[in-house]
Amino acid sequence: MSRQLEAGERIVATEALHGGITADMRRLTIATRDGGTRDLVLRSFVDPFRVEHAEDGLNREAGALTLLTGTGVPAPGLVAVDPTAAQCAYPSLLMTHLPGRTVLDDEGLETRLPLLARQLVAIHAVRPAERPRRYVTLTTPDTVVVPKCADAAAWAAAIDVIRRPAPPYEGRFLHRDFQPGNVLFDVPRPADARITGVVDWAAASWGPADLDVAHCSTNLALLHGPAWGPRFAEAYEEAGGVLAATTSERLYWQVRDGLASSEEVRSVARPWREAGRTELTTRAVEERLDAYVTALMDASA
Repeated sequence: MSRQLEAGERIVATEALHGGITADMRRLTIATRDGGTRDLVLRSFVDPFRVEHAEDGLNREAGALTLLTGTGVPAPGLVAVDPTAAQCAYPSLLMTHLPGRTVLDDEGLETRLPLLARQLVAIHAVRPAERPRRYVTLTTPDTVVVPKCADAAAWAAAIDVIRRPAPPYEGRFLHRDFQPGNVLFDVPRPADARITGVVDWAAASWGPADLDVAHCSTNLALLHGPAWGPRFAEAYEEAGGVLAATTSERLYWQVRDGLASSEEVRSVARPWREAGRTELTTRAVEERLDAYVTALMDASA
């Protein structure tokens, strides 16, 4: 940190930022030479599994923050990165602090939904001079974790969907983890919400717009109820976004992301509860995921 501060500056306060899954986040308040303060954010990978894969993720995030400079997308500015922990205790990235906060409440979602959709359309409109790497999906038919409460027939049919080859697509710049937990809002009143920032660009990649839309749809379905998933896809198109041409192609990406969430229910539900959504137990989120996947398959029948 000391190498990144200007002469006469010093750190006067630190604050842990909660809600993340993959990394520890700290806001650092810097006393400036003119008697004021400025804030930076330090993102560090401390979990042994995350540390093992940190170099790739931090380099990718640093690249994404660099290419987003000047695009109008409200991303943090890159200050410094230490992907191999050469200078820090853990692999870390230092960035500017953005105003706002994450909002995970049901109240005001009607207002926030189109804002999320328009922001994602703007992200997909970015045309980088150098494309990031191709998207990655780790879920396979063999790794899906079928919830105990699940509609077995619907899940078997969904798993069959992702046995097929991925549909052709027109590539777009993807955030790859665009969802309410990574979007900052200023909300003076629920009806006056506005987006102030989009964070966590470690998985930025090149791929189908449908994949980003499907990921946000799944998260909205788990946070707010299964009906909100399809509503986000509709809002994305209303905002000018373009999705796959056929229902079967769209279903492939929707189902792929829904099934991927089956492997992460526990780790996703915990920060939501810590953020105040105490009713979102692992079981409750599993039930919503089952209802969402079942609804997708019913709609395609």
